[in-house]
Amino acid sequence: MAYRVLIIEDDEVIAEIVKEALERWGYQAGLIQDFRNVTEEVAQFRPDLILLDINLPFYNGFYWCRELRQFTKVPVIFLSSADDNMNIVMAMDMGGDDFIAKPFDINVLLAKVNAVIRRSYDYQGKVNALSVGDVVLNLDDAAVTYQGEKIELTNNEYKIFKLLMQNRGKMVSRDAIMACLWESEEFVDDNTLTVNVARIRKKLKNIGIDDMIKTKKGVGYLIEEGFAHQNG
Repeated sequence: MAYRVLIIEDDEVIAEIVKEALERWGYQAGLIQDFRNVTEEVAQFRPDLILLDINLPFYNGFYWCRELRQFTKVPVIFLSSADDNMNIVMAMDMGGDDFIAKPFDINVLLAKVNAVIRRSYDYQGKVNALSVGDVVLNLDDAAVTYQGEKIELTNNEYKIFKLLMQNRGKMVSRDAIMACLWESEEFVDDNTLTVNVARIRKKLKNIGIDDMIKTKKGVGYLIEEGFAHQNG
């Protein structure tokens, strides 16, 4: 079960970037549509966490946080280019759980989202995982599950598959994958990478998953955004 994050941000470019990043990390992310009726959309979406900009059309984030606190205790992380101490204090006083100043590094935002989720919810019974369609990669034990079937990945296979799932819909270069593997201080050459990808494909095929990892010869690998394999 993926945690649900609602993004209340009127800058469409920022909102889409944040949404895509959250989805790559396995969250179910949504965007607010009607800035006049934020509380109604929150009630309909039922988020586990809210990212709330301060400067919004009609009413600001402080107003909406106060309104939300009348019916939900869902954690709220404020986003704002106004990062002076007064705004931070007001955000916390209104019931905010954290504050991120713009412009922000997307990895910092993801780290804060993960931290607030960990603090706010009991992880027992919930899987720390990435998913594409019905294919799920468990980040706790490096196992892939699909329609009740399960396979185990080696350390290098896990790192490769995780990187591809995090960047689904985007081509990941061979150099980028090898750089990720080198972080473990384990030398990986071009041939070793090819062998590892072939092993991942073979393991996936053993549980009924065909053609999930696409190859662009000499460039890299890709898991398509809309991949959802159906048994034939």
